[in-house]
Amino acid sequence: MTDNSAKAAKAARLDPATAQRMAAQGGWPVEAQCPFSTRKTLWAWTVATFFGAGFGKPGPGTWGSVAATLLFSAAVLLHTGTQTLLIGTIAGIALAIALGVPAATIAARESGRKDPGFVVIDEVAGVGIALLGAVFHPDWKHILIALLLFRVFDIWKPFPVRQLEKLPEGWGIVFDDVAAGLYAWAVLLLLNRWI
Repeated sequence: MTDNSAKAAKAARLDPATAQRMAAQGGWPVEAQCPFSTRKTLWAWTVATFFGAGFGKPGPGTWGSVAATLLFSAAVLLHTGTQTLLIGTIAGIALAIALGVPAATIAARESGRKDPGFVVIDEVAGVGIALLGAVFHPDWKHILIALLLFRVFDIWKPFPVRQLEKLPEGWGIVFDDVAAGLYAWAVLLLLNRWI
């Protein structure tokens, strides 16, 4: 067992074999900065999990995407005008990115994981971008297609989405989903001619 695996095992109070396996899979930092059970920064965890949506099982990323899509749908049902919907969506995306990068960084550090699944603010920003393609056609078909396209690109991660994951900390967590959202938005704009 390597020295780093021994440190991870000691920090996590796991048996050495389990710690070594987790370290090899990239689930643990080289040296645990902060165990999962320690105090959490409330604002960062609230933003990172999008008010708890990231704790949904299975597939927390889908839960985060659906939660953001439901907010967009609520704005549509309230009969906000197209301009208000557009400005609100852009503002939501900007806020998700601006708060999401530091929140994701803090939550990842405090959990001791590089890209924890419960961090879903990145999905919120990405699906928001995809939903920009539904602003001028705010019906259930366009909203559902935007959500599905975003999830496809978020899971598939075509170039350069996967490469953006390599950015440091919260930047990598958030910006790969921003790129997936841009792909989904572009495809939805093309599909708008036929749907």
